[in-house]
Amino acid sequence: MAMVQKTVKSLLVAAFSLCSIFIYNISLAQEPGAANPQQPASLNEGENHEGKEEFDANEVIFGHVLDAHEFHFLSYKNSSGVHNVSIPLPVILYSPQKGFSVFMASDFHHGEKEMDGYRMEGGKIVSVDPAVKFYDFSPTRNVVQMILALGLLTFLMVGIAKKYRKGIGVKTAPTGWQNAIEPIITFVRDEVAKPNLGDKWEKFMPFLLTVFFFILINAIIGLIPGTANVAGNIAFTAVLGMISFLLILFNSNKHYWSHIFNPPVPGGVKPIMVLVEVMSIFTKPFALIIRLFANMLAGHIVIICLISLIFIFGAINKWIGWGFSPLSIAFSVFIYFIEILVAFLQAYIFIMLTAVFVGQAFEGGHNEEHAQDDAAIV
Repeated sequence: MAMVQKTVKSLLVAAFSLCSIFIYNISLAQEPGAANPQQPASLNEGENHEGKEEFDANEVIFGHVLDAHEFHFLSYKNSSGVHNVSIPLPVILYSPQKGFSVFMASDFHHGEKEMDGYRMEGGKIVSVDPAVKFYDFSPTRNVVQMILALGLLTFLMVGIAKKYRKGIGVKTAPTGWQNAIEPIITFVRDEVAKPNLGDKWEKFMPFLLTVFFFILINAIIGLIPGTANVAGNIAFTAVLGMISFLLILFNSNKHYWSHIFNPPVPGGVKPIMVLVEVMSIFTKPFALIIRLFANMLAGHIVIICLISLIFIFGAINKWIGWGFSPLSIAFSVFIYFIEILVAFLQAYIFIMLTAVFVGQAFEGGHNEEHAQDDAAIV
């Protein structure tokens, strides 16, 4: 089993390295004059000698993982030009000079046209007149998808709660989604809440379950082609990390702060340990933020890189592209299923670490009191 894991890891590293090399070369070739200063700018800007546009892997990768004003599914080209299959989102702008401007993102025609004095540059809306200041209240695809995920989660959980109120799953066997949700709730209770939060586990169960399912459902929906990678967005993970940070602080006690500012170490190293302990207050939520962000983002990038290799090799030679397609698709499907596992794993790790940190914040004094009681008995 260990040999199989090492082999898979080696193949993934090799594929990712190849993709990185080719993407790097293409990005250099697309900068005017970067690859060859004497070459015409049109050839350096993503065009080959036949006048055909080359595949831009950077645009595809970052276009998927970054936020946007539309849900883009695919693009195709025919005799009438390039066509994009997407769902545009509304653009809501307010300028003190011009007032409100409301229109659809498709009115920009992917940056080719201006609308009401605004244009789209690199996925961002800017004013044609630099002197015009404005505020962007537009719901991006990350926001819309997060709201839809929250609505779906609420719908499922409310439906399950109604069944329990009727006695289904209590007096009789669970039905429908109860069969899928109940084992997860039991697992969180027995493996996360009770071992780390002690007698106060019931108080924190609603928070742990809400965060777990919220991360999970956003991660799963993000695997659907054309959707946004919400769980891999730093703003999404930062808000969850800040909530956990506040939860830790509000549930801390004097023993927790005493351990930070007066650690039980020799006096010579106490100033250093105080600095380390103070930094640990902020590194804990930071670890939660970066861990979730990096893991959810990396999987999407690897999948897109593997798919992009088909077009990168196809730009070199059509038959090489076709020949590499089965291997690329096989690896992509493999990573795709791994990402489903990662979605569950990262949601679990986030609430597990949160429970550990919260438990450390209020359990110190409890343990010390028991130690003092035991000493008195002895």
